[in-house]
Amino acid sequence: MLRQITRICVRYAERYIPDPFLYAVILTFITVAASLIWTHSGLTTVLNSWYNGIWVILAFALQMALILATGVTLADAPIIKKGLEKLASLPKRQSSAAITVFFAAAIGSWLNWGFGLVVGALVAREIAKRTRDVDFGFLVAAAYMGFLVWASGLSSSIALATATPGSALNIIQKVTGHVEGFDHTIFTAYNMIPVILLLILIPIFLIFMAPEEAHMKKVDPEILIQQDQVIKVEIGEQTFATVLENSWLITIALVLMGVGYEWNNIKTNGFTLDINGFIFYALMLGLILHGRPIRYVRSFNAATRTVGPILLQFPLYGGIMGIMTGTGLAALIAQGFVAFSTHATLPFWSFISSNIISLFVPSGGGHWAVQGPFIVPAAVKLHVDPAMTAMGTAMGEQTANMIQPFWALPILAIARLGIKDIMGYCVIAMIVGIVIYGGSLLVFA
Repeated sequence: MLRQITRICVRYAERYIPDPFLYAVILTFITVAASLIWTHSGLTTVLNSWYNGIWVILAFALQMALILATGVTLADAPIIKKGLEKLASLPKRQSSAAITVFFAAAIGSWLNWGFGLVVGALVAREIAKRTRDVDFGFLVAAAYMGFLVWASGLSSSIALATATPGSALNIIQKVTGHVEGFDHTIFTAYNMIPVILLLILIPIFLIFMAPEEAHMKKVDPEILIQQDQVIKVEIGEQTFATVLENSWLITIALVLMGVGYEWNNIKTNGFTLDINGFIFYALMLGLILHGRPIRYVRSFNAATRTVGPILLQFPLYGGIMGIMTGTGLAALIAQGFVAFSTHATLPFWSFISSNIISLFVPSGGGHWAVQGPFIVPAAVKLHVDPAMTAMGTAMGEQTANMIQPFWALPILAIARLGIKDIMGYCVIAMIVGIVIYGGSLLVFA
């Protein structure tokens, strides 16, 4: 029965879900219409908010592009590639392959969302290179399902903000004067129990969701192998230029600079891993593991072929977020749910409203900046734990992501698929996530 329901979802996704770029365009039109109907903003205000939002997100778009390029280049290093190949050789059937991909992505996402996005897609590709009897879209969907736990993990932007004194996004501290550490957010029963349940239940669902042989959409392994080929460096005539290009000393000197900086930074400020830190570590590790500078350059150039979709689509989502925040539409949605919440239901309704807002503001920090100022004062008034309402917002974002292609773009870029290839499967994962996370917030409130 689950396989039949999944097949229906997949069929409708393939038929009605357009290319991610057009998906973003349609969301833009919906946001414009909603702002004109439900807020007091005029067309000029909406258009100005849209235009300003396009450029605000450019720095983040470049960060995501670098996460992709440096992550894929790191994975192409010989020792990492062998590890991925060994992991990919373990599963022999489609269901076990999907479970392997899911666990790799979920564990990676819980540790760091950028790492999870990259490693899940790469493992899916490596498995597809070795197995013909597998639906590639199903494998990539399993990789994206691992993203269901990122905001409940160590790189959760909302949890990090509430744990950082003086942070511009530490709305709990601004309202209550208290800083909520991970012991009140990440490492709580209401957060860890649903994460563990998802790690158990999603693999079971994957077994029953797996398409049958007759409905599999296979990919030729040779095509994937050719796509991943990197131009090999042949050392011909020894010249000053070729000596520099192939010198280990250049790589070691640059990496030592990075190590020196990190050593001093950790000693001064303690260890943290934000987006820039992840890019920096991926760059340094990639350089040292590739050894020769020119090898890293060739591999990085090949990896940048995955960046195009991000550079094209992220500005559109920046425009959508600009409209949502600039016209007050996101705040209006948050206020609407707070209005009828009670002591027992505020975290749950924070979660539900977050699912809606995340479709239009798919950014943890930006999302919390919109929703937090309404959720936290309501929590204080209703005598609800502000940290739980904050995590309810974080949980809502990660479940809504299953039908929001914003965060799927890196995985889709690596896999070279479209959102319609994975959306049908991810709808089921979203439903499971809503039941598990929402149920936890109701039980523990």
